[in-house]
Amino acid sequence: MSYLRSFSSRAHITATSFTVDYSWGSFKGDEDGWMEKYFDAFLYLANWGTHELKLRLPSRLVDPSRAKEYCGGMSASVKEKADKVILSFVSDDEEGGEWVEGEGQLSSLISVRAELTRRDLRALYLGWLLRAQSGELDDEETEPPVPAGLGRLSVSLESLADFLRIDRDLLHVAAKTSDPLEDTMLEHNEVCAWIAALPVEEKDEVLTRLIVNSEQALVAELLQRFLKDQSGGAAHAPITRRTVGELLLASEAYTKERLRIEAEERAREKARRDREAAIARKNYLDGIVGREPKLWDEVDTLIATKQPKNYDQAVKLLVDLRDLDARTRGGDFGLRIAALRNEHARKPSFIDRLYKAGL
Repeated sequence: MSYLRSFSSRAHITATSFTVDYSWGSFKGDEDGWMEKYFDAFLYLANWGTHELKLRLPSRLVDPSRAKEYCGGMSASVKEKADKVILSFVSDDEEGGEWVEGEGQLSSLISVRAELTRRDLRALYLGWLLRAQSGELDDEETEPPVPAGLGRLSVSLESLADFLRIDRDLLHVAAKTSDPLEDTMLEHNEVCAWIAALPVEEKDEVLTRLIVNSEQALVAELLQRFLKDQSGGAAHAPITRRTVGELLLASEAYTKERLRIEAEERAREKARRDREAAIARKNYLDGIVGREPKLWDEVDTLIATKQPKNYDQAVKLLVDLRDLDARTRGGDFGLRIAALRNEHARKPSFIDRLYKAGL
């Protein structure tokens, strides 16, 4: 903590975190070096549009070679250091200019790390989609294996997709070949039987490491082994992998169709509202038929007050009178509104209201 403090007098530093905001200047430390030595997660936000997330995991829980199938570029990358794997995700918005608040962001994303330790590769595939979306990959390149559950992301993975600004239509298209996520609920009896079958020496070693070294990563490692053994290493039927170009074209087509459907739905909804408004208007006008002389008197009274709110009410009544007159086709509304304009020509506020109402 003392070493970290030497890089910033303003940072909030605890035994597990380093948090700082910069209005001027920038971070003076080496985030990669700090990740290697001190931290399991790093989050960076900039008002010019850069979003960056780094996650560190034990290499025995995340296979570096497998991770590089997905995150072998600039937007999503993998770095190996000793027995650690550091995953980096970077999203740059060219438009920038957004005001960002970092508080709570890392909390919504940190569970992605735990999911990765359970052999959940969806975060890695999101990194690959980010690379495809950013133009980092050639159209002819094929996608890596599509993990199960891509069509139904966890809360933390939803946050990651939003944080990286992954196009939701592209994600929707990519998820079409993704199998449903298998139920990973642990059954006590199954786990008990699996543990009982482990060699005694191995169980002794595991318990010793848990107690003496508090190796929490060991729990994730054991869970991975259990799930792999339970699945029997069964592989799903091979799926033809799509190219980057195919996914992007499918995403464009899906976006076009989605917008068309949404436009039709908006049009239907507007038509429904217009019909309801027309019926309501007809019923209202039916209710004031025969009251025209009284309404004209009320208009004169309201105008005479010279108060803006009464001008508004007078214009509203004049609109009603115009619509009633249109029903009869032969009334004197046109002559009376012209006379009204002449009479109150020195009331610009009222005349302006007439103009805006189309009277």
